[in-house]
Amino acid sequence: MNLSKISKQCRLLALGATALLTLGLTAGCGSSDQASSSGGKTYKIGIVQLVEHNALDAANKGFVDGLKERGFEEGKNITIDRQNAQADQSNLQNIAQRFVSAKMDLICAIATPAAQTIANATHDIPIVGTAITDYEGAKLVASNQEPKGNVTGTSDMNPVKEQIDLLLKLKPDAKTIGTVYCSSEVNSEVQVKAMTEYAESKGLTVKVATISTVNDIQQAAQSLVGSVDAFYEPTDNIIASAMPTLTDITNAAKLPVICGEPNMVKAGGLATYGIDYYKLGVQTGYMAANILEGKKPGSMPIEMAKDLKITVNKKNAALLGITIPEDVLKDADVVE
Repeated sequence: MNLSKISKQCRLLALGATALLTLGLTAGCGSSDQASSSGGKTYKIGIVQLVEHNALDAANKGFVDGLKERGFEEGKNITIDRQNAQADQSNLQNIAQRFVSAKMDLICAIATPAAQTIANATHDIPIVGTAITDYEGAKLVASNQEPKGNVTGTSDMNPVKEQIDLLLKLKPDAKTIGTVYCSSEVNSEVQVKAMTEYAESKGLTVKVATISTVNDIQQAAQSLVGSVDAFYEPTDNIIASAMPTLTDITNAAKLPVICGEPNMVKAGGLATYGIDYYKLGVQTGYMAANILEGKKPGSMPIEMAKDLKITVNKKNAALLGITIPEDVLKDADVVE
């Protein structure tokens, strides 16, 4: 074989090797780009809601929207398992075990009983709560400022003083206040205790009727009719889920109901100075995003609701023969 043929074959071999090398590098770059475009970890999030009613539904939606605003979006980098316990303790326990077995990266617990059940089931998975009045009282955290464990979240503690002041503006001749709440809800006990202390400091008398289930509401409310001038209802989940049952009694007796939050007013109560639960949920979603980004729940103080507003139900006021003062109406959200 002559030298020119050998030289030509060498050049062809070199070109082939270069082509193979280039192809290999290109293929390698392509697979690297594909891997990076698929994103990083997909986080598994469980949401457990105690019961279905407007306030908790709004907090649930706000939580998901808050996560999305912070870059954690369902179908992209998070999956969400949504569960509603329908106010059943055995359901809560089953949901808790399901979430623990699934090794969720984070759990959102909506309402105090839901958070208590989840917190008893795991001390490792981060838990953010919302629509919870008193984390310390519910034994969910060491303290509101330093939770220390795996639980943090947002509080829906009501401005009960302002709510009683609102009641007196709308019903200035009121001397006795009635309240119905579920005795097994710690959040309701806390609110009623605070309300009673303030009401008594204003010279009012408070009468209480407790319930265990929705089926008790009618009898409990009826037991107070005739001895009270108005009702005050905390953000009690059983009451909130069945406001029409309560207001059927109070409306017939021409008794106003001051509520713990706006959705209870929309469901038939007279008025509130209360929390926007959707915004509270968004605030909770931001806290969850901080945890997914590396923060520890135990070092994150419990956050209070930031947006409070007056809501009045003009239709209910007309039914009761109550005139809403202009200084109340001017800054209020009005339910027609």
